Amino acid sequence: MTALLHLTHLIGGEARAGDAASAPPVHDPATGTAFATCPAGSASDVDAAVRAAQAAFPAWSSLPNETRARWLNQLADALEARIDDFAQAESRDGGKPLKLAREIEIPRAAQNLRFFAAAATQFASESHHGQAGLNYTLRAPLGVVGCISPWNLPLYLFTWKIAPALATGNCVVAKPSEITPVTAWMLGELTRDIGFPPGVLNIVHGLGPVVGKALVEHPGIKAVSFTGSTAVGRQIAAHCGPALKKTSLELGGKNATVVFADAFADPSRRERLLDTVVRAAFQNSGQICLCGSRILIERSVYADFRDAFLARVHALRAGDPFDPATRLGPLVSRAHFDKVLACIALARSEGGHVLCGGDALQPEGRCADGWFIAPTVIEGLGPECRSNTEEIFGPVVTLQAFDDDAHALALANATPYGLSASVWTQRLDRAHRIAAGLHCGIVWINTWLLRDLRTPFGGVGQSGMGREGGMEAMRFFTEPKNICIQLD
Repeated sequence: MTALLHLTHLIGGEARAGDAASAPPVHDPATGTAFATCPAGSASDVDAAVRAAQAAFPAWSSLPNETRARWLNQLADALEARIDDFAQAESRDGGKPLKLAREIEIPRAAQNLRFFAAAATQFASESHHGQAGLNYTLRAPLGVVGCISPWNLPLYLFTWKIAPALATGNCVVAKPSEITPVTAWMLGELTRDIGFPPGVLNIVHGLGPVVGKALVEHPGIKAVSFTGSTAVGRQIAAHCGPALKKTSLELGGKNATVVFADAFADPSRRERLLDTVVRAAFQNSGQICLCGSRILIERSVYADFRDAFLARVHALRAGDPFDPATRLGPLVSRAHFDKVLACIALARSEGGHVLCGGDALQPEGRCADGWFIAPTVIEGLGPECRSNTEEIFGPVVTLQAFDDDAHALALANATPYGLSASVWTQRLDRAHRIAAGLHCGIVWINTWLLRDLRTPFGGVGQSGMGREGGMEAMRFFTEPKNICIQLD
């Protein structure tokens, strides 16, 4: 039997072990077995990390932007040199197909570091002249900030938060998910390998109600960037609001994919449409906040679209994440597996007709005890039922028919969430009109998850508050100060 991997905190540039007796196990969801332990951090660990960050802040924030950029690029170099190791770890930790981790998620983590390294060298203050003297704006780092990342895209979203915070001169105390902590720990070890200034990036592992709460409530933390559930986001907002602490919350989604007849009827584009809608529904087993879990189809092509879509879903291969042919891995944990199965049972009780899937899977071989659920497609449910208004976050989608543009918008907006949507049409006027009418932060036209990192990312309603990405992130992690000079 292979020995367990024992992870450590990163505090002040040093690896610190937690209490081995209370360390929660980290499971491989493809097999259901533990392969590592995650330190059970405490409020005292968070306090030590904040103090280390405070000690490092004067020197780090005083560095020229170009120097901080070089450090981020050096970390990206080190990550890319071990991309296969990180991809293997990400696949094992979260159950995602190795191909997805190797070709998309780990490269994107390195890209995050490089993007914000470049942004640091281009981040400039504004100036205004003539109307009221000469005005210019200084943008100073906040100090020590807290970054809390989720389990579904572990390193991808971890670097998405820490990179802009570090680029703008802040020092960071970061908490990765205790469910998928391995690649964050590995990145912390890389910082030690390359001699990254100690205390600039600190990583404290542990449970959300303990470490996350202590991080959010620590008086030395000047801002909190959080990605996770809407329920936890509300708790963070409840503390940070009265404390007047800057907060960015990227929460859940119940996203609509809107397919108009003209898009499906074009034979030259139909294959790409179907392939993309399937990917949007089931990538990472539906465990992405941007997944299109509500598919809305114009009634005139509903039956034809449904049949073609189902044929592709039936062809999805679920199984061992290390198998190159696997398209669908397991759910990330036993608890989440049980939750998604309960959501499917709820859909049945609400009158939904399960067209495919709807049950647990038991792949052959080493994954026989893994937490797999068959890709599930449900029709016959109205827009107000829980299955169409509450986030499931698994390989489950619903189909609904619409009659015209107004009906499509009404269905798409019939949810308290407002993160993203994708619209498929060949009519440019309709694309602009529907995009403007959707209540969400991101709209894709004839595509899905095509990301320019310069653009703002975030949602409305229960999908959160604030924006990440590009200059939005650089501004979030800085405080503006206006300087006005009388010229006469």
